[in-house]
Amino acid sequence: MNRRKFLALSGGGIILAATATLGSIASRTPAAALAPWDRAGQMYEEPRMRALSYAILAPNPHNRQPWLVDLSRPGQVVLRVDTDRLLPDTDPFNRQITVGLGCFLELLVMAAAQDGFAVDLEVFPQGSDDLALDDRPVAIATFRAGAAMPDPLFAHVMTRRSNKDPFDTNRPVAPETIAQIASAAIHGSRVTGDASEPSIAMLRQLTTDAMIVEIDTPHTFQESVDLFRIGKAEVEANPDGIDFSGPLFETLGTFGLMTREAMADPTTSMFAQGKAAVLANTQTAMGHLWQATRGNSRADQIIAGRDWLRLNLAATAVGVDMQPLSQALQEFPEMALHYSAAHALLAQDGETLQMLCRLGYGPTIAPSPRWPLEAKLI
Repeated sequence: MNRRKFLALSGGGIILAATATLGSIASRTPAAALAPWDRAGQMYEEPRMRALSYAILAPNPHNRQPWLVDLSRPGQVVLRVDTDRLLPDTDPFNRQITVGLGCFLELLVMAAAQDGFAVDLEVFPQGSDDLALDDRPVAIATFRAGAAMPDPLFAHVMTRRSNKDPFDTNRPVAPETIAQIASAAIHGSRVTGDASEPSIAMLRQLTTDAMIVEIDTPHTFQESVDLFRIGKAEVEANPDGIDFSGPLFETLGTFGLMTREAMADPTTSMFAQGKAAVLANTQTAMGHLWQATRGNSRADQIIAGRDWLRLNLAATAVGVDMQPLSQALQEFPEMALHYSAAHALLAQDGETLQMLCRLGYGPTIAPSPRWPLEAKLI
């Protein structure tokens, strides 16, 4: 942080006389970027549109929202991936993006069931490339009226979050609670959790070390920095990526105290503070949950995503917060050591670990910004 700017902000008078009041700046909320959460299920009579208005709220890596949907076939949703919204540095084979697309599909199925529609999924009907996603369909979802019952987990869609704040280290997560969350996976992935002290210590260290690798590797951290959205104006212009909204970030961004350049420069205090804040999360895990599949085909990755969405909703149902900490599962070369360590510790019989998260109890947080459904229609 530039000392002169910091002192000027602390003193207040000169800056505030020339700009809006500090209070008005700090209170800016990216209402338009959050509107899809309020509009889900409220604006559409057509069953596919209603279901899709929920599906776009699904968790996904770096909040890239990489889905595109084609409704030109009656009674069907053709899901494709937006290849401009991939993460080539941290997710070179698009595995995590595919898991996110699986989350989208599961939420689509659950939302359709609320209106009595069953959804038949044909995944990668024209085949797929294990090395990279392309413009071939990810899935064809066919709606059948009167053939489904509501899923109880759907009641928690609107309050589901990926909590990126520190957790309360005085509140343990009970083993039976973890088992209850894990039981929500029904599509074929293996889910295990542990909140014992030895496991917490081991996985806090693994996830911390892996996070440091991602941050200290210039090309992988820059991928995140490029997706930082600082303050209301940036979030509303691009309601994807990693949002920094709220009073603190709005104020820092307005006065030029928080910039992408400073946050990417390892010599700045802004970089150091950001790194410390992220590592505070890994170090406050009060348990961990991980998910594995026998194979690592695109279909396996979709299954992982469908189950992951259910796990997230099940955690919400019992009041437990979760945050993905899958850096150690990323396949870029600099992560190879931690990738091997994670699989040696947590995988069985050649499985692929698809997701790893921390569990605990954190503060109530706002939902993540979203593009409106209309922006995702082909």
